Amino acid sequence: MAQPMPTPRYDPISRALHWLTAIAATIAFILGPGGFGRLMHDGVDPATRLDIVWHESLGLLVFAMTLLRLLWVALRPGKPHFEMPMWMRVPALLVHGALWALLLVLPLTALLALGSESHPLTLLGGVRVDQLPWIAGSPLGEAADWGDVHGVLGDALMWLAGLHALAALYHHFARKDGVLASMLPWRLK
Repeated sequence: MAQPMPTPRYDPISRALHWLTAIAATIAFILGPGGFGRLMHDGVDPATRLDIVWHESLGLLVFAMTLLRLLWVALRPGKPHFEMPMWMRVPALLVHGALWALLLVLPLTALLALGSESHPLTLLGGVRVDQLPWIAGSPLGEAADWGDVHGVLGDALMWLAGLHALAALYHHFARKDGVLASMLPWRLK
C-alpha cells in the first residue's frame, strides 16, 4: 500500500490544540502567584485571589489539552515532514520531548505542592477541593518542596517554549522551509 503524501500543514485540530495550549500555558505562567505558599500560610484564602483561581484552572486545562493532544497525535492524519540536517533534527526532537513532558509534569507538581502543604485547589466556577488526602503525608508528597519544583519547571517550560518559537522563526526567515507556516492557524501568502 502506498504511503500518503505528507501534507505541508498540520491538520486543523493539531493547530488549534497547539495554539490553545500555548496561550493557556503562557497566561497561567503570567498569573502564577509568586509566594503562593507564603500567602496560604498567612491565611489568605486562594478563592479570593483571581490570579490563583485562573492559574490553577488554566493549569488543569493545559493538562487536559495535553492529554487530548497526545491522543490526537496517535489518531491524526499524517503530519508534515521537513528535510533538515541531523544537527537540527535531534535538538528539535529533544525540545519537543521536553515540552511534552513539562506540559504533563507541571500540573502534577502543582497538585503535589497543594496536597503536601494542605492547600485547597481552587478553580473557576467556585469549584474547590479542600484536601488532596492521597498526597498529604505520603512519601511522594514529602519527597521535595513541590512548590519550588513547580516554579523551576514553569520557568523551564517558558524558556523552552521561547527557544521553540525562535527556532520556528529561524526556519521561516532563514531556511524558508515552511516549518512555521505548517503550524500557523492561517495560511501565509
